[in-house]
Amino acid sequence: MKEIPIGARGAYTLRVEARHLANSFKDSVLPPVFSTPYLVLIMENAALNAIKQYLEPGESAVGTHVDIRHLVATPIGREVTGHAEVIRREGRRIDFRIWATDGAEDIGSGTHERAVVSVTRLIEKMAVKYA
Repeated sequence: MKEIPIGARGAYTLRVEARHLANSFKDSVLPPVFSTPYLVLIMENAALNAIKQYLEPGESAVGTHVDIRHLVATPIGREVTGHAEVIRREGRRIDFRIWATDGAEDIGSGTHERAVVSVTRLIEKMAVKYA
């Protein structure tokens, strides 16, 4: 892993479709609004995008903790963007400030932690554990 600078930023954008709505896979009585699990997805992808350029071949970073607030309901058709900024590094652990917008306002915010891993080692450990 190369040195990951504090302040490194990434983003990830998604247009809200029917499959991203809370009423499609949570509770059908909910209004047709962007679901929290997809909010987490865009924020996690933004965090990974913030550090991808610093990873060595064969490395990736897995999510280990997410703490968010979903602030605003977002309707179908809106483009939502997750943002992430590196705020701390400790060895292979990276902490991020994360937030999301829908073009009009902030729709979520929080913190996220990822750990840099060797993909080969991760696969080997899983093979031993689940073989």
